[in-house]
Amino acid sequence: MTITSGAPRPARSTPVALARGLLSGGVAGVSLAALVVGAVIESAPLFVTGLVLPAVYGLVFFLAGMPRRAREAAVVPRTALAVIESRQAVGGETSDVPVRFDLTVVPDDAPAYRVDITQDINLVDLPDYRPRGVVVVQYPPERPWRVRIVKRPTPQWEERAASARLDPAPGAARVAAPPEGRGFGFAVLLGLLLGAAAVVLLFRADLFDGAGAGTAKSPSAGRPSVSSTSSTTVVSSASATVTLGAGRSFLDEGEPGRALGSLTQGADTSRALTVVVQERLLSVVFSPAGTRTAGFDPRALPYGRFPALVEEATTSLGVRSPLTWQITADRLTGPLTVRVVVTGARGAASLEADGRGKVVRRTPAR
Repeated sequence: MTITSGAPRPARSTPVALARGLLSGGVAGVSLAALVVGAVIESAPLFVTGLVLPAVYGLVFFLAGMPRRAREAAVVPRTALAVIESRQAVGGETSDVPVRFDLTVVPDDAPAYRVDITQDINLVDLPDYRPRGVVVVQYPPERPWRVRIVKRPTPQWEERAASARLDPAPGAARVAAPPEGRGFGFAVLLGLLLGAAAVVLLFRADLFDGAGAGTAKSPSAGRPSVSSTSSTTVVSSASATVTLGAGRSFLDEGEPGRALGSLTQGADTSRALTVVVQERLLSVVFSPAGTRTAGFDPRALPYGRFPALVEEATTSLGVRSPLTWQITADRLTGPLTVRVVVTGARGAASLEADGRGKVVRRTPAR
């Protein structure tokens, strides 16, 4: 084997190294973005994904490298003598401490070369590795920088080490693992950015729209300036629905009254069992004609209190980033009940009011 001395090997980035860098950066970017986005939108599954993904990737990377490591382990390492130029303990609080060695390796069939290694040495054996001492080392034939000191060499090599006198190799003959190159670093950075961008784009609705949903639906927030007079009305003998056009809401002043005025003109549809109000949808289930069901006059609902009830439900019941709200008024048995349900990233909350819009019960988010 020939060891080339002089300048270090030029950095090179093979396609495999670039792909590995891109994938590693992508996993790191996805993991970091998942942790941040998951915390912001309070998504436990996304946050856990950010924690678990690096571990899964590491396991897959380890398993994928097992065939290569098996092939490398099957290669018989080369044995040579080396002289310790210097040593330095670099830490450790146990009996085995990591020691950095500067070695001159002298193969039998190649020029001598210098190499730096770090290896754990027991404190009891540390005096045996003194500077200018000769030791037996092994290294893979194709990776001369992966030198390991043989702590218990064979008698033949132990005898050779005891009688050998080796000259130090010049510093220019130092070898090291070839660097990955600039392309590898660029691939890692590109993968990091792409992974983070993918997560942000995937959850952009929750990030940018979710936080504003509560204010958009809150009566205290300004309504969109888009003007529209279009609406859709569907009426049958048992039910009716009104759908507003863009830019309008049933929390706007007068909207519920106008919608119900067009639905309850007939005598047979003057009483309702249930009224459901959402942002742009109002639904009424009428009492069956000719029956004595409880029911109520939908025009008598406290529509003026609806904005305040939605405001309280979205801001004071612990629902962060509220996404939807719904008002349900019914009187199947007993007095009229108005119920407001708000859903968000952390669950749902509700409050109940009487026929005059006075709150009688609150159920905060858990």
